[in-house]
Amino acid sequence: MAVPKYSEFYNTFLESLRDGKVHAYNECKEYVKEKKQMTEQDLAEITASGYALWVNRLGWCATYLKKAGLVISPKRSFFQITESGSNLLAEKILITDSLLMERYPSFANFKKGSKSAGSFSEGQTAQTESEETPQDTLERVYREINSQLSDDLLTSVLSMSPSFFERLVVQLMEAMGYGGYAGAGIVTPASNDGGIDGIINEDQLGFNLIYIQAKKWEPDKVIGKPEIQKFVGALMGPPRIDKGLYVTTAKFSKGAEDYARA
Repeated sequence: MAVPKYSEFYNTFLESLRDGKVHAYNECKEYVKEKKQMTEQDLAEITASGYALWVNRLGWCATYLKKAGLVISPKRSFFQITESGSNLLAEKILITDSLLMERYPSFANFKKGSKSAGSFSEGQTAQTESEETPQDTLERVYREINSQLSDDLLTSVLSMSPSFFERLVVQLMEAMGYGGYAGAGIVTPASNDGGIDGIINEDQLGFNLIYIQAKKWEPDKVIGKPEIQKFVGALMGPPRIDKGLYVTTAKFSKGAEDYARA
């Protein structure tokens, strides 16, 4: 079950206020959560900014109902249904953005800026209705930009030499805080490196080391269990190293992943 869209909360949110009394927002949330039979997975889903997705969408639902004049907020985090809201709820129809735009000019003006509800035909409202909240739009654009940047970055990395990729991985580890001091990362010589492409010193005396293997291979290549076993063998030394990082632009087989977890 997917987390309901904000518009799919309209009816249920109004139902939580149907007695006409003032209710705390937390009461409404509990009512909606129970009526929508939301799963643990639904409740655990978060936005890119770290907020619960369903709570974020329910918040927009409350905002839009308020803009339509169907609920009021007598004080912060408390809601009460209006006469218009009670009348609409009594119709027992599915409440959508299209319906709110057609009936409530204040909602249409808020949702579409300077346009009024009268400027929308039935076909236009169905066509222009968005199932995204502004937050949803920001999250989607954020993901799309990140995805594009990831693709561009991977393309650039693949055009570079293997030695460049090795230096890049070591520098990335340092930037992430591994080592804890300047120059903690070392790129091993290209020849006779024993299958180790880089080393991170976790302390300046070199007692705690992280071995790195960095493979710049085509994205469709699959790295299997034997490759990981060879890397683990290199960690056995001498000297024996307890920590290792295998970084690649390719993919790992399930066998390789299972072996690494074992």
